[in-house]
This record gives sequence, C-alpha cells and structure tokens, in this order.
Amino acid sequence: MGMSVSLPTFQADPRVSGLQVYVVGGAVRDALLNRPAGDRDWVVVGSTPEALSQRGFVPVGGDFPVFLHPVTKEEYALARTERKSGRGYQGFTFYTGADVTLEDDLKRRDLTINAMAQTLDGQLIDPLKGYRDLQQRVLRHVGDAFVEDPVRLLRLARFAARFHDFTVAPETLGLARQLVDDGEVDALVPERVWQELIKGLMTPAPWRMFEVLQQCGALLRILPGMVFGPDVQALLHCAVQRRLPLPSRVALAFSFSNSAEAMLRRLRASSECIDYARLLPVMQSGLAAPLQAQSCLMLIERCDGLRKPQRFIDVLQAVACAPGVKAESTLALLACLEAARGVNAGAVAAAHAGDPVRIKAAVHDARLQAVSACLAARH
Repeated sequence: MGMSVSLPTFQADPRVSGLQVYVVGGAVRDALLNRPAGDRDWVVVGSTPEALSQRGFVPVGGDFPVFLHPVTKEEYALARTERKSGRGYQGFTFYTGADVTLEDDLKRRDLTINAMAQTLDGQLIDPLKGYRDLQQRVLRHVGDAFVEDPVRLLRLARFAARFHDFTVAPETLGLARQLVDDGEVDALVPERVWQELIKGLMTPAPWRMFEVLQQCGALLRILPGMVFGPDVQALLHCAVQRRLPLPSRVALAFSFSNSAEAMLRRLRASSECIDYARLLPVMQSGLAAPLQAQSCLMLIERCDGLRKPQRFIDVLQAVACAPGVKAESTLALLACLEAARGVNAGAVAAAHAGDPVRIKAAVHDARLQAVSACLAARH
C-alpha cells in the first residue's frame, strides 16, 4: 500500500517505539498539497488504552480513547470502527479493539482526501485512492456510510469552500441529497452547524459552502430563512478580497435573510457576530442618504461607535462591500467618527461641573460641531 511520494519524516520517539503509529487525515493531505502544516493527528494500531497510559499518554477521549502525547501534546487515537446505532451524528457505537486495522480506521472517514495515512519514515498509505482524487481535484466520499452522519454533509460543504478549485463528485452530491431526504440533517444541533459555518466563512471561497448546501437541498433545512444567491456571493467575495474578520463575514452572509439576528441566535452564534449582523443594515440605511452633521453623529451614536470604534470600523468596511454604497460616503463617515472621538469630553464636562444635564448637551454639541467641521472640510 506504500507509495513513492514526498512526505515529511519524523525523528525517532521513544514514547512510541514499538507501536504502530501513523499520521492521518488533514496533515497528510496538506503535506501532499504543499500547504502549511496544521495540527497533526495520529492513529495507533494494535494497542490498548492501558498500554498507552503506561507510556505516559494522557487520556482525553469521551466516546472513544484519545490520548495526548506527554511531551508534544499531539492527539493519538486508537484505531477504531464505528457502527450506526441511532439518528443523527451522535448515533454511533465505536469499537477500538487491538484487531482494528489502519484500513478499517481509514474507511470510517468522510472524504478520500482525508482518509490517507503516512508512516514515520514518510511512506504514504492510501487504500482508498485519496491521492488520486487530490491530483484530480475531486471531493469524493469514502463509502456509503457517508449517509449515516449529517456532519459529513457540513464538512463536504466546508471543504468545497476551502479547496475552491476542487469539484464535488456527482455521486457524493447524491449521497448528500439522501442525507436530506432521509431527514438525517434535521438531527444536527445548532452548535455543530455554527462550528462548521464559521470555519467555512473563513475559507478562500465561503460562498461555495452555501452553494453545496443549496445544491443538495440542505440549506433551508439547516438554515431556515436564509437567502443565498448571487448578491450574497458577491458580498462574500468582497469580504475575502478585503480580508474582513469573521463577524463581518457573518453579517454579510445573512444580510439578505429574513430575521438574520433571530436566525443567528438560534444557531447559538457569538454575541459579537449577532451585533455585527444587527448593525449592518442600520449603517447601510444611514449611508443611503447624503451625510449631514446631525444624521452622521446620530448614526455614530446609534451604532455605539464612540465606545466601540473598531466594531464600527469593521461594520463600515462590510457595508462598503454592498452595491450602491459610495466609497466617499464610507470615508466621510470614518472621518466623522475620528472627529467625534477627538472631542475632549472631560474638558467640556469640567466647564459645566455640577450640571449633569448641561454636560451631556455640551458634549453632544461639541461633537456635532466637530463632525460638522469635518464634513465641511471634505467639500
């Protein structure tokens, strides 16, 4: 099963001496693609939890035995098989006996490009032809068990976004549709959907994640109320080009959807992402009309730009991706924010000590004058 390809080798490690250990999954795939190495995952074949514990490995597994290397802290999992025992992605039983082979372990994985392994001396082990699919730029399921786990559908969509020059094998897309038709996707919990969603949004082509979900009929089952089309794709393309942060991408992805804020709350999204989604239409509406000093300051205050300027700037940069928003308007609003923040509120307050009502009005007036002067200077 070994193949002659260029893969890194590993120095002798006394902690694993005598064990059958292999690097598996994403680390092998990325090495073959000459991409930066991320976390390495290891599989141990023919061993037991007791044997690993005796070598100093620290157990961290829940449903199945996973151990941390005592020095590198990398994860070592006993080779395992899995069998469907209920609905959803948690409806599985696992077997980790010493008779489970490496090929058995690889067969339970989602996509062929994630089902490769390598030895310590750099030999590729590829019984499922993942290297071929890697060369042909194809995302293909490992086996028919793909339809047993709805998380695999989410991962397929995310990998389509990450590896945007790969195509999805037609038969794999067919199995994804079967996951939808059989109702398996309905068992996905919001937290897991959100976890995969945010990973996909930070890829080079996040719109492809939604395209794949839409093609297999899963989008509205997983994200009811979401509106995805060419307009959202264009916004996400802009977000990638401008390297916008995750909350901005979330806001843009859901900007055409009904009740985006409520949808994100159902997904258990972070409060930061919910805030960005809430503020995006507010700022877009504020920029629809010519900027006047009063409306400009009102928009800054409504979006809490004085207390949270970076969030204001992030949302403003996201709004700049929208069609019809003029660059001059966003630059002017940014300059107004800086002008308003430049007012010395402490000095204004000192001039009206003992009169809280007057202090608030005087600070507002000072900021309004600063914003007015800023806009006048730009004309």
